[in-house]
Amino acid sequence: MRIVVALGGNALLKRGEAVSADAQQRNVQTAATQLAALAGSNDLVIVHGNGPQVGLLAVQSESTPRAARFPLDVLDAETEGMIGYIIELELRNRLPAERACATLLTMVEVSATDPAFDRPDKPIGSILTQGDATTVARETGWTVAPDGAGWRRVVPSPKPLRFLEIQPVRALLAGGTIVICAGGGGIPVVAGQSGRYRGVEAVVDKDRSAALLAREIDADLFVIATDVSGVYLDWGMPAARLIRRASPAALEGMGFAAGSMGPKVEATCEFAMRTGRRAVIGALADIEQLVAGTAGTSITRDQAGMDAGEPVAVETQQGQHPESNTSMAVKNQL
Repeated sequence: MRIVVALGGNALLKRGEAVSADAQQRNVQTAATQLAALAGSNDLVIVHGNGPQVGLLAVQSESTPRAARFPLDVLDAETEGMIGYIIELELRNRLPAERACATLLTMVEVSATDPAFDRPDKPIGSILTQGDATTVARETGWTVAPDGAGWRRVVPSPKPLRFLEIQPVRALLAGGTIVICAGGGGIPVVAGQSGRYRGVEAVVDKDRSAALLAREIDADLFVIATDVSGVYLDWGMPAARLIRRASPAALEGMGFAAGSMGPKVEATCEFAMRTGRRAVIGALADIEQLVAGTAGTSITRDQAGMDAGEPVAVETQQGQHPESNTSMAVKNQL
């Protein structure tokens, strides 16, 4: 099969971990072991997040004189290269010598009039206390918002329209290369009236970008690998139930959080509706089962309604990854 895997931030950092090279290398080693198992007989494209990393670089940049600061699009490019390198290194250490792997710096076109520029909602950077967040917002002009038990900076997350490097991606896949691309959702650029591109201050959601990429390369399967076992009804409640299978229509309007599970559900539903193929959300540790269809939440166009399991106890402690916090809670609409 041709598989696109979108790696959540938990592949690189767990919530509360320092944004250090050692911590990221350790976590990527685990992710690379899982991904290498898929690569044997499949075409594989890997997309990754960059929220903590681009947030850290933004803080570092803010501490320099104004003339020396880098905009978010440049920081997006820096993280795409850095994280791609770590993933590629650890994958190469687990693959046969003859299997090629390449990291491709990827620009993604967005619309300059996307309403997301007026409604920042994409969390980046470290978790802050409310007091620290208020101070940071006052000193830098950044927008901050609650995220689980803490606060984080939020930035615009415009919808991806097309990849400028889609032809190189296709060429690499045709040669049997594992491709790491669209990291952090890609580097956001807009086209001017003259056709010239310029970068913009934003972070494109990596799940939305991965879904678009999966369609454009005619993927057979789209996997979002995160730190929870799937999408739940009544998250954090005693009656929480894992949704095992659902149609896009059954998931519409269920109120998933904009900065976490919402884009994942939206991306998988769009892929399933447009292609008629399966998308799945689930835990990175279960990735072979996600591909086989025996774990996670599978979304298909021909599924009749929704199939949810029995109530399970779901831990909702402080310190969870933002993709698994209580903002994912939705009402039971079965």
